[in-house]
Amino acid sequence: MQQFPFALPLLLDGSTGVMLSRAGMPEGVCTEQWVLEHPEILMEIQRAYVRAGSQAVYAPTFSANRVKLAAYGLADSVREMNQKLVAISREAVGKHVLVGGDMTALGLFLKPFGDATFDLFLDVYQEQAEALESAGVDFFIAETLMSLAEARAAVIAVRKVSQKPIFVTITCDEHGRMLSGTPATVALVILQKMGISAFGLNCSVGPDAMLPVVRELAPYARVPLIVKPNAGLPSIENGKAVFSLTPEAFTAHVQEFAACGVGIFGGCCGTDDRHIAALSRRLCEISLQPPVGGVMSENFCACERALFPLRTDLDFGSRIIASDELADDLADAEDAGAEGYWIVIEDEEGLNAFCESQYLIQKPLLLSSPDYRLRCLAFQAYQGLAVCEKAECSEELAAFGAILKE
Repeated sequence: MQQFPFALPLLLDGSTGVMLSRAGMPEGVCTEQWVLEHPEILMEIQRAYVRAGSQAVYAPTFSANRVKLAAYGLADSVREMNQKLVAISREAVGKHVLVGGDMTALGLFLKPFGDATFDLFLDVYQEQAEALESAGVDFFIAETLMSLAEARAAVIAVRKVSQKPIFVTITCDEHGRMLSGTPATVALVILQKMGISAFGLNCSVGPDAMLPVVRELAPYARVPLIVKPNAGLPSIENGKAVFSLTPEAFTAHVQEFAACGVGIFGGCCGTDDRHIAALSRRLCEISLQPPVGGVMSENFCACERALFPLRTDLDFGSRIIASDELADDLADAEDAGAEGYWIVIEDEEGLNAFCESQYLIQKPLLLSSPDYRLRCLAFQAYQGLAVCEKAECSEELAAFGAILKE
C-alpha cells in the first residue's frame, strides 16, 4: 500500500455551489465567472469552513474546463480562469490549509454511445490539469464523476503533468453503480491500480444510503476511502432544492465509515459550515481503521462492469488480431468457450477497431502489440484492467491499468 501524503483523518469542506446560491448567485450563470466577479463571497464561504475545521478546500474550478465553459463563450479562458480561481482559494485559506484542484464530469459519452472520443476526454482534462498545476494546487480531486472513462481520463491527464496526489470520487445510485453502469468496486480496483491516492463517493445521496456502498468497497480498498455525502435527499420548495438533514444526523455514521477504511470526510450538496463543524467534533471521538484490501490479495483484471480473479492458469484462448472483423472474432471466441480474450494490436486500423468494439468485452483481456506505442495507446484506451505479457510490462503501462501476466 502506498504511503498517503497527508495526515489522517483529513477533513474536507462542504458544499460550494449551494452556498454560492444562498449568497445570491443567480441560476443559469457560469459559476466560475460569477466567483471571479464576486471573490469575497467565495472567500468567506471557505474561511467559514476552515473555522469549522476543514483542513482542505476545493478550489472553485469544478466546471472550469473547455467543454463546460464553451456554453458561456469562455472555452479559451481555461488557463486564466483556473489560475485566478485557485488564487482566490489560496488567499482565503492561507498556506496551512490544503487547496485541491477540482475537476468534474464532462457530460459526454464515448462512441458508439455518444460522439466523444477518449482522446477528447484526455485533452480536455489535461488542459485543465496543466492550469491547476501551474496555479500551485496541493492535490487534484476529480469528483462527481459518472463514468469510468471520465475517471480514467482525468487520472491519466493529471499524471501527464503532475506527480501530486490524485483523489477520485464518483457518484452512484443506491446499488453502487455509476450512470455508465460501472460498479463502484470495479472503479476502485481499476483506479487504485493506476496510482490514485484516495477513492470514494460524493453527491447523489446522504450518509445513510452511502454507507452500504462504502461497506462493499472496504474489502477492495488499498487507499484511504473518501465520503462526501449530501445533507440527505432534497425536497422541492418554491422551485428550489432544500436539504434538511441536521448536522447531528449527518454525522451519525462517522464511526461506521471509519471502520470501513474511510479516512477523508466532507460534505456535498446541502452541507454548510455547521455540518463540517459537527464532523470535526465527531472525528475527535473516533478511531480510524486503515484500508484493509484483503480481497485484493487475490489479483484482479476487469472490464468496465465486472471484476475477474486473475488465476495463473486462466485460458485467454487463441490470438485475435484486431481488425474490422473484431466483433465477429469476439463472438467466435465466445463460442469456443475460452475464459478470456487475447487481442493483438498490429496497426492503427486494429487500434481503432479495438477502441470501437471494446464494449463487447465482458471477460478477462490479454492485450498485446509488437509496437510499444500502439501497446500504450491500447492500454490507455481500454476502459478496464487488462493483462499484459511479462516481456511487455513497464511502469508506463501500469499507469494505464496493466497487470503483469505471471
